[in-house]
Amino acid sequence: MTTNPLIKPFRVDVPQADLDDLRERLARTRWPEPETVQDWGQGVPLKSAQALVQYWSEQYDWRRCEAAFNRYEQWTTEIDGVSIHFLHVRSRHENATPMLLTHGWPGAVLEFFKVIEPLTDPTAHGGSADEAFHLVIPTLPGYGFSGKPADQGWSIEKIAQAWAELMARLGYTRYLAQGGDWGAAVTTALGAMRPAGLRSIHVNLPMVMPRDPVAEPTPAELAMLMAMQDYAEWDSGYAHQQSTRPQTLGYGLADSPVGQAMWIFEKFHRWTDSDGDPFKVLSYDQMLDIITLYWLTNSAASSGRLYWESYKKGFFAVPLDLPVGCSIFPKELYRAPRSFAERCMSQIIYWGEPEKGGHFAALEQPAVFVNELRGWARCLPAGEGA
Repeated sequence: MTTNPLIKPFRVDVPQADLDDLRERLARTRWPEPETVQDWGQGVPLKSAQALVQYWSEQYDWRRCEAAFNRYEQWTTEIDGVSIHFLHVRSRHENATPMLLTHGWPGAVLEFFKVIEPLTDPTAHGGSADEAFHLVIPTLPGYGFSGKPADQGWSIEKIAQAWAELMARLGYTRYLAQGGDWGAAVTTALGAMRPAGLRSIHVNLPMVMPRDPVAEPTPAELAMLMAMQDYAEWDSGYAHQQSTRPQTLGYGLADSPVGQAMWIFEKFHRWTDSDGDPFKVLSYDQMLDIITLYWLTNSAASSGRLYWESYKKGFFAVPLDLPVGCSIFPKELYRAPRSFAERCMSQIIYWGEPEKGGHFAALEQPAVFVNELRGWARCLPAGEGA
């Protein structure tokens, strides 16, 4: 039980009027004409968009998602003027290792819901008691139920400082940290800071891109460089918009639930390990839980501002001098080569290359994700865990 007076209990309880407003807006959608290609090359196809919205309007149940949130202890605490929402799920195993999990965009703490029980109660999910974790899962500032910063300056480094403060307020003197996407950037910044108590980090999107040109790259290095070039040319429009004009974008996404939905739905198509069919790995409900969370909390502009703060500096290699674990999922935005990682990480203790999974690893392949984290934790030097 959290007893720090700076930490307040939180419960999700969305007013019914907000849900009624959503359905009314969906019913008034003005659709564009169909795309002129036979695939997703111009974005979400009209038929796919209409099918998702029909389910959202007629069958989707936010109260089910709300109940899933409220199964867990949730809290808020104000750090540097911003309310930070987080889940705090303690293991029943007394010697569990505290671990901080950080999501990215267009993600949410919801990404981790299927891994919470296996990580906190391993003996009920194929693991042993010494693989148990106490989990702290914060919502990024400007996202979901966290507050929206009113001033600039909330970069990945500032968020990392806030996370260190959060763990200190919770009384954790030794802990681990993990993240993907922006969560990987924040976790890497935390690793570079090395606040008191942080023993090791794990990332499933390693920040290893060299700042200088690479002479005579190896095949693996060339593959990453080519993937990044393809991303820059064909997949990064959303990032350029959010990193340059998040406010302008926000007006449309804040006013149109369908606009908000397609802004995220396309990423589930592009970034999952699903052969172009996200429904092979995710359900309508899983995708709409995240989409609806962004809509109900009006987080389009405020979440996009993290790109404005950090996109141009957030994904290059950062020197790390603490134990690091990396998991390279096959359909991630790029497959980081170990040679790049070894240039900036002095203590790689775990390097996993699972056979399945994409950008939303914990959401797509929860069992694989759990095994990767267990594998990393087993490699910690003696005394670096709990």
